[in-house]
Amino acid sequence: MKNSSAIAVSTLSSKTLENTQSLNLAEGLNFQPGLRVEVNCQTCNYTQLRINGLGGAYSQLLINNRPIFNSLMGLYGLEQVSSDMIEKVEVTKGGGSALFGSNAIAGTVNVITKEPKKDQFAFGTVGGFTTLESSDLSYYGNFTKTFEKAAVSLFATGRNRAPYDHNNDGFTEIPKADNYSIGFKTHLKPSNKHKINFDFFKIYEYRRGGNKINEQAHLSDQAEERKHDIYVGGLDYTIRFPNLKSNINTYLAGQYTQRAHYTGIDGVDAYGDTRNHSLNAGIFWNYYMKANTLSFGVDYLMDDVFDQIPFYNYLIDQNTQQIGIIGQTDWDIIEKVNLVAGLRLDKHNFLDKIMVNPRIGLLYKPIPNMQLRGSFGTGYRAPQAFDTDLHIAFSGGGISFIELSDDLVEEKSRSFTTSLSWDRPSNTSIYGFTIEGFYTNLSDPFILEYKEFDENGNSIMEKRNGSDSKVYGFTLEGRMNYNYLVELNFGITFQKSRYADPVQWSSEIEGIRGYLRTPEKYGFYTLSINPLDHLHINLSGTITGSMKVPHYGGAPGVDGDRLEVSPLFWNSNIKISQDIMINKGKQELELSAGIQNIWNAYQNDFDTGRYRDSNYVYGPARPRTYFLGLKFSGIY
Repeated sequence: MKNSSAIAVSTLSSKTLENTQSLNLAEGLNFQPGLRVEVNCQTCNYTQLRINGLGGAYSQLLINNRPIFNSLMGLYGLEQVSSDMIEKVEVTKGGGSALFGSNAIAGTVNVITKEPKKDQFAFGTVGGFTTLESSDLSYYGNFTKTFEKAAVSLFATGRNRAPYDHNNDGFTEIPKADNYSIGFKTHLKPSNKHKINFDFFKIYEYRRGGNKINEQAHLSDQAEERKHDIYVGGLDYTIRFPNLKSNINTYLAGQYTQRAHYTGIDGVDAYGDTRNHSLNAGIFWNYYMKANTLSFGVDYLMDDVFDQIPFYNYLIDQNTQQIGIIGQTDWDIIEKVNLVAGLRLDKHNFLDKIMVNPRIGLLYKPIPNMQLRGSFGTGYRAPQAFDTDLHIAFSGGGISFIELSDDLVEEKSRSFTTSLSWDRPSNTSIYGFTIEGFYTNLSDPFILEYKEFDENGNSIMEKRNGSDSKVYGFTLEGRMNYNYLVELNFGITFQKSRYADPVQWSSEIEGIRGYLRTPEKYGFYTLSINPLDHLHINLSGTITGSMKVPHYGGAPGVDGDRLEVSPLFWNSNIKISQDIMINKGKQELELSAGIQNIWNAYQNDFDTGRYRDSNYVYGPARPRTYFLGLKFSGIY
C-alpha cells in the first residue's frame, strides 16, 4: 500500500497470483480486502466484481490506466484476462480521485500488463482436474528484451477446460472453455524528454454450457454458447519539460469485440451477434512544485454496442459518449499532511446537464509508520442500456429479459471512506494492520423489479429507479512478514446494504429492502511458508458469508419463486512448489502441486434439467480441484 498519498492504493502482485494458483484475473481479485468476485450464471458462468458490497457496474476496470474494460467485457473479461498477462493489479476503493471516471463509485481496479524491465523469460503449464472428473489445462510463455532506449515484452497464454456437471443431470455447472491470448508491451525513449508506450493484446475465447456440448447449440435442450474475438491496445506519449517542472501526457486506447452467441431452450433458433468498440483519448498537463503536483486534463470516452437475437426480438444498438474536464492537486501541506482534491465536469450524451463531481482525500501521519486517511467523493451512472445486469437468463421454463423504464434517470452517489493503518518494521520482520470504514449513499439507484410475462412465457424484468439506498461497513486487514520465512496477509469485511423501500423482484413473494446476492461478511487469507531454500508452501482461502439469493420456479421440484439463504462457505487451497536451480542460478525449474477448494465447499442444490433457473448459483466458482505445474524461467 502506498503510504505517502491520501488516496490509498493496494497492490495485487503477480507473485500473489502465482502463490494462490489464480489462473486469471477473476480468481486473483478475491485475494484483496473488500473485493469479491461472484459467478452469476450456472450455464455460462459469467462473473462480476463487487467492491465494498456494490455490484460490478459501480466499479471502474482499467487496462494499463485506461477505462476500456467496458460493460460487455465485464461479463466474461475477468476470466478471459490470464494471470500470465498481468504484472500487477492496483486497487483503489471509494471515490477519492478525480482522475478516474465519475462512475468509479465503488473503486477502481487497474490491470497493468507485463512490464519490459530486464532480459528474462518464463514458460510453463498447469494441469488441473476438477474432482478428478474434468480436465483443465493451461499453458503460458513470456519473453522480455531490453535495449539502450527501448524494451519489449511478449506474452502468450492458452487454456482448455472441459465441461463439468456437478449434479449428474446432463447439464453443465462449469462450461467448456477454450481461451487463447497473445500480446506485447513496449516503450521507447528517443531522449530523456520523450517516452512512448505502446501495448496490444488479442483474446479469443469459446465457451459452451448446457447439454449436448459436442453438438451444435440449437440441437441442445438448453445451451449458452459464446465465441469472442477481442482486440485491446493503447498508446501513450509523454513529453517532459524539466525547466518548466512539468510534462504533458497524451493517450489513445481502444478495444474492439466481436461475439457470436446462442442462448436458447428446446432447439429454438436463438443465435445472435454482438459488435462493440470503445475509444478513450485524452491529454493531461502535470506541473510539479516542491510540495504540490497540479494536474489538468481533458478525457473522452466512447462506447458503441450492437447486440441482437432476432428470435427474441432482442436488440441493443447504443452509442454512449462522455467528455470530462478534470483538475486535481496532490499537495503535501506539511510533512505529516497530504491533501488530494479534485473536480470533474462530465458531459454524457444521455444527459442534458453537466455532471459536477468533487472528490477529496486527506492523509495525516501522527507518528512514524501510522497513517490516518479520509476521503469523500460524488459520482453518477447514466441510464445506459447495456450493463452487466442485462445478461439474458433462463428461468421459469423460458427466458428472462431486462427492459428499461421509460422515465429512467441517472443515479447519483456520495461516498465516504476513512482508515487507520499502522506497521511495525524491524531488522527481521514487519507486521501491521489497517481498519477501514466505508459509507455510500445512492440516490435514484437502478433496481430490477418484476414487470410481466410476454406472450411466449418469457419473464420481463424492468430496470427502474428505486428508493435511496445505503451501503456501509468496515474492513479489517492484517499483514506480517518474518525474515521472508513466513508471510501472512488477511482481510475480512463486514457490511450492510439496504434500500429505503422494498424491491419487488418477484411477482409471487414480497419484496425486501436488503440487497440480493450480497453477503454481510466475506474475506480472504494468504500464508506463505519457506521452510527450506527453494521449497515453498502456500496456503490461501476465502470466506463467503450467507446471503439471500433469488430462486425462480420452473425446475423440477421448484414450483414457485423462493428467496433462499445460502450457507457460509470456507474455501481453502494449498500449493507446494520446489525450485531447481540451473546454470549457476541464472535459470530455474519449478515443480508444483496442490489442491484448490480442499474441503469441497461448493453449492449442492443446483437446479436440474432444461428449465432450471440459470442465475440460481452462489458460493465458490468450482469444487475441489487437483493440479500439477511445471515452470521454466530465468535470465539470459
